Amino acid sequence: MTLWGGRFGEGPAEALWAFTVSPADRRLLLDDLEGSLAHIAGLVHAGILDEADGRALRTGLEQIQSEVFRGVFVFEEGDEDVHSAVERRLFEIGGEAAGRLHTGRSRNDQIALDLRLHLRDAAASRIRQIAGLARALALRAEEAGETVVASYTHLQQAQAVPFAHHLLAHAWALVRDAERFRDALNRIDVSPLGAGAGGGSRLPLDPSFVAARLGMSGVFENSLDAVSSRDVEAEYLFCCVQTMVHLSRLAEELVLWSTAEFGWAEYADRHTTGSSALPHKKNPDAAELARGKAATAIGHLTGLLALQKGLPLSYNRDLQQDKEHLFPADDDLAGALDVLTAMILEASFDPPSPGPWVAALDLAEVLVERGVPFREAHRVVGGMVATLEEAGLDFASLTAEHLAAAHPLFRPDDVATADPVESVRARRSPGGASFESAAAQLGMLAGRLDALERSAGALDRSGGAEA
Repeated sequence: MTLWGGRFGEGPAEALWAFTVSPADRRLLLDDLEGSLAHIAGLVHAGILDEADGRALRTGLEQIQSEVFRGVFVFEEGDEDVHSAVERRLFEIGGEAAGRLHTGRSRNDQIALDLRLHLRDAAASRIRQIAGLARALALRAEEAGETVVASYTHLQQAQAVPFAHHLLAHAWALVRDAERFRDALNRIDVSPLGAGAGGGSRLPLDPSFVAARLGMSGVFENSLDAVSSRDVEAEYLFCCVQTMVHLSRLAEELVLWSTAEFGWAEYADRHTTGSSALPHKKNPDAAELARGKAATAIGHLTGLLALQKGLPLSYNRDLQQDKEHLFPADDDLAGALDVLTAMILEASFDPPSPGPWVAALDLAEVLVERGVPFREAHRVVGGMVATLEEAGLDFASLTAEHLAAAHPLFRPDDVATADPVESVRARRSPGGASFESAAAQLGMLAGRLDALERSAGALDRSGGAEA
């Protein structure tokens, strides 16, 4: 069924139909029904439909909702899109009364509304999932206690840090990701219904009433903009992509940590896969796929931006392709969040102690505290490292004599500074890699995650609006 055709003498050619019809919008079925129920309520409110017509349409739409919930609603080959499928089924249920459903509405503002309703729910779901992964990292950070590992720059060991601090670095990035989704909702939660095909309507529609019926926080300001803009989708997709990039960085470390060379982690059998040729292999494929899907998500964002770049106002059929970019990227993010959360919760972490040189900066800062310019202190400690290496030694073999030979302001008890755990205990800068900082971060993180989950909970909807 199509929602057009009165001025045509024949139906669409088979090739045209195959080329123009896409099933991608079928996941918007419940959103379309919810929007239609609110639209009917608005038509009755404005006196455009009488109560009897409104009740008949509402009864038919609620029956379709029931069919969807029971898994018995069927899309037919002749359904051009989700909107025509609903109207076709409504005709089957209620006869000619279904012809009033599209009063004061176009597929242009209808699909724009469906997408916004969908994104509002999806954003709440992603916020919860991201918060769940951040809580998993926080739990493992708390369990890590005073385990000390090497931090890395240029993938070379740099400073000693609490393992908890390293895990929490990923959690804080995820907090920002969830907050981006929450902030995007300010622009997503705006109703375009009432914009029609792009120029509004001579009928006395009340867009604010319908928006309130849907629990949306605002209405469009310009009808042309309302039906032709997809920037809120691009913003949502950017939130997905940035989160996927952060997951990719986490995934890269999960892969590295499971190698024999790192030996930081082992993952549960059920979160790994094997090799078809190598019997000993235990591969972190979930992390590798999360890393790979981040690349695909970046491509989807680029595609959606390019899709919009040359379109004249207002609606153009090009915009049908937006869902080909939006939905796959969102699905990949949802899957990656689930699998990485499970992988981390059941991982066995046992990172080795840092290498011998990770306290080099600490020794330099000892001299700085005693008045030595940092550049000179840097040179002194670097020279001491070179001297020890030439002798086949490292900081584990450091003695008071080595220190005295390097600089007269070193003291015998400074030998303890070269110990990685003492390095962490001596750290004082706010937000730095100390045990006290990690403990404080756990409290702050919990508060931020609680707030995010409350904001997601506020978006929960019980179902379609009533007329």
